[in-house]
Amino acid sequence: MLGALTVLLVFQLIGEVLVQFAGLPIPGPVIGLLLLFLCLCVRGGLAVPLRDTANGVLQHLSLLFVPAGVGVMVHFPRISGEWLPILAAVLVSTALSIAVTALVMRVLMHGRDGSDTAADQREGDA
Repeated sequence: MLGALTVLLVFQLIGEVLVQFAGLPIPGPVIGLLLLFLCLCVRGGLAVPLRDTANGVLQHLSLLFVPAGVGVMVHFPRISGEWLPILAAVLVSTALSIAVTALVMRVLMHGRDGSDTAADQREGDA
């Protein structure tokens, strides 16, 4: 478990270093995760200790939201003064996320089963 945790942290460190040197606008852990994913794809699989460690971290993922909650409470006066733009941004981004997810799912489902939708079949019959 310690070795697998070290692998996860080393990839995060590599991502952080790349972001700092390249000045990328992407968080270092995201770059590290992508690099880990590429390494696992090249390797052809996931080692059991790494899988077990990742699952253990995911089981306690909710603990990572505690600092964010504390940050919200610390900046509550500012947030309460700007609640309308924050609410609008959350609602619009949620609606856009749902719409894009639905469109991507529709495209992927259409391509997967190879059958036409009912509208496409009606156009073909006419």
